[in-house]
Amino acid sequence: MSHGPSRAHRRRADRRAHRRAHRRAALALVLPLVLGLGACGMGAPRSAPPSGVDGLVVPTPSIEPADYVTVVDNPWLPLAVGSRWRYAASDGAAVEVTVSGTRPVAGVEATVVDTVERGPGGRVVERSSAWYAQDREGNVWHVGDDGVWEAGEGGAQAGLAMPATPRVGDGFVEERAPGVAEGQSRVLAVDARRTTSYDAFDGLVLVERSSPLEPGRTTEAFYARDVGLVLVEGARDLELVDLSRG
Repeated sequence: MSHGPSRAHRRRADRRAHRRAHRRAALALVLPLVLGLGACGMGAPRSAPPSGVDGLVVPTPSIEPADYVTVVDNPWLPLAVGSRWRYAASDGAAVEVTVSGTRPVAGVEATVVDTVERGPGGRVVERSSAWYAQDREGNVWHVGDDGVWEAGEGGAQAGLAMPATPRVGDGFVEERAPGVAEGQSRVLAVDARRTTSYDAFDGLVLVERSSPLEPGRTTEAFYARDVGLVLVEGARDLELVDLSRG
């Protein structure tokens, strides 16, 4: 007679659930962690606040709706409704990211970002939605992932997706839902150069990200002013191939 799944089986199931949660969050974020990239662990994030913001607490234990605006127009992470980014992955997959609208989260009107990944044959292999909100200083906060975590629920806290003015050395938590979604970032450069199928870019913000749930694994993401994410470098590269602005 069966007595339910073994302890080892439950551990494997938990690990698979964590990996699925990270993958959904990574894709929907437009800031893909794409965990499993080159290992060069960065340790705990430092608490240097973004330029021009005094007393910024990251992650934030509570969201004050009066501190937020209804659009996300940070130049490094512009999320105008109707915008669409298309990316090609080094494993042959295609990723499409669309800003589909807004929804209330923790008392603010958050921007909804939908992501669809298709395999080499065009079959959909992943769908996800993430939510963002921008404060009055221009900092963009990650406030939840649909079906995974939501700021203010179950101990989850909003993290910083993109500072208003990124500085080299800034370190910050991107999301904190204990045991489910825990991401952290550090700004490595603000003058990087890269070329993708879409265009050649300079003056890029380079962000290294990692998660304590995947120790020793990091990825590097590059952001262009007024475009957003243009490239991810690691074991699974992702590059911008097309952009439609909303």
